[in-house]
Amino acid sequence: MGAQFLIDTNAIIDFSEGRLPPAGHSFLGELIDSAPCISVITKIELLGFSEVNQVITDFVDAAVVYGLSDEVVNRTIDLRRRYRIKLPDAVIAATALTYGATIISRNGRDFRAIDNLTCTDLHQM
Repeated sequence: MGAQFLIDTNAIIDFSEGRLPPAGHSFLGELIDSAPCISVITKIELLGFSEVNQVITDFVDAAVVYGLSDEVVNRTIDLRRRYRIKLPDAVIAATALTYGATIISRNGRDFRAIDNLTCTDLHQM
């Protein structure tokens, strides 16, 4: 058993910049207040920007960050071979599958073809 939701980079950026509709903002706000979960790739992407704001830094500090366990690595390799998706998306998908989580992302099309993976778009709430 693991995370119920795994938050993608774009959802966090949209939240911090006020670009989510009210229902999506409220939903993600509740997740953030109750132990948010992210992939190590999301941490790298968020903190790798040249201008990182305090909201994002505080979020990453509070988040449960799932690293690259052997299971995540092996699933990532399998997903890359089977679906030909970008490495960051494969890591996020593999992490979600490993921990039984739904991905929160505005890029659902990046994950749609992957078997047994669910994705929620905060812009569609």
